[in-house]
Amino acid sequence: MTTDCPVPYAEHDRVQLGHGAGGRLTAELLDALVLPALAPGTPPGPLEDAALLPDTPELVLSTDGFVVSPLFYPGGDIGSLAVHGTVNDLAMRGAVPLALAVALIAEEGLETSVLRAVLESLGKAAEAARVPVITGDTKVVGRGAADQVFLTTTGVGRRLPGLCPTSAGARPGDAVLLSGPLGLHGTAVLSTREGLGFEADIASDSRPLHTLVRRLAELGPDVHALRDPTRGGLAAALNEIARDSRVTVEVAEDVLPVPGPVAAACELLGLDPLHVANEGCLVAFVAPGSAERALTALRSRPEGADAVRIGEVTAATPDPAPEGAVTLRTAIGATRVLDMPLGELLPRIC
Repeated sequence: MTTDCPVPYAEHDRVQLGHGAGGRLTAELLDALVLPALAPGTPPGPLEDAALLPDTPELVLSTDGFVVSPLFYPGGDIGSLAVHGTVNDLAMRGAVPLALAVALIAEEGLETSVLRAVLESLGKAAEAARVPVITGDTKVVGRGAADQVFLTTTGVGRRLPGLCPTSAGARPGDAVLLSGPLGLHGTAVLSTREGLGFEADIASDSRPLHTLVRRLAELGPDVHALRDPTRGGLAAALNEIARDSRVTVEVAEDVLPVPGPVAAACELLGLDPLHVANEGCLVAFVAPGSAERALTALRSRPEGADAVRIGEVTAATPDPAPEGAVTLRTAIGATRVLDMPLGELLPRIC
């Protein structure tokens, strides 16, 4: 007897959409192909959102590609997203942005008015985040060789004094905090792309988070890990930190801030809102004695006004961490494993 599986969990001889989803297939691609080719002989370690520069650890570097479709959606567009995404990756290492570089690939035949709108939005987002775009590159490819426009942004940041979060830093007893609602970006993009009619109720949460992280700097080393739950959603972010820190994590379903329209859209589409991408919230693992101070700091900013404590780190684990390291305590008191997403639920979401 055979069954059809839409996203087989096995080796592939061709790149699949799921390899870019930020879940298990992405990890497979990195481990089997990318890292052996680009960093041969490097000991395995945590895969962070941004890297500390060798010999200059106060400086942080991150790069990110953006292929979101459609280009414009409620709450944002590919231009502003390219700024927010890279600024936020720097922030997850405790850094504020210093400068950006932008690379642009445009498809032949793209209307110049569309390109102008994208670039003007990017410029306004950079200005609002107070980070200059200081260099870049422009390429044009033939019709069909790209879909309208792709962007890549590279950012350099400076770490805030005393703040050194890492995805390998979570410890038993840590409080797990979430700064805002879940699922807004992914459902806004999908609804616009597919014409599902949720656009009036759902807008992307895309925004920069470095000012929010700056408020956490007063807690210094008590901030152990930060992650923005983009591709793969909250489930991927929690599983990545559990894996890199070699801990188990439990979160409570009844306190997770999933807006009603997002829950309705996910139910209609058969999606788990905990797997849906976000672009304007963060997960923080902090020492238990500093949890209330951290919540107060997060809630002092508009982008963290809805911050909540969603769970805790329950134990350390062997290396490597076992399957099922992240669990969800349901509203009826049961417990289920919150797995890393497997394949591509929402392609081209960022």
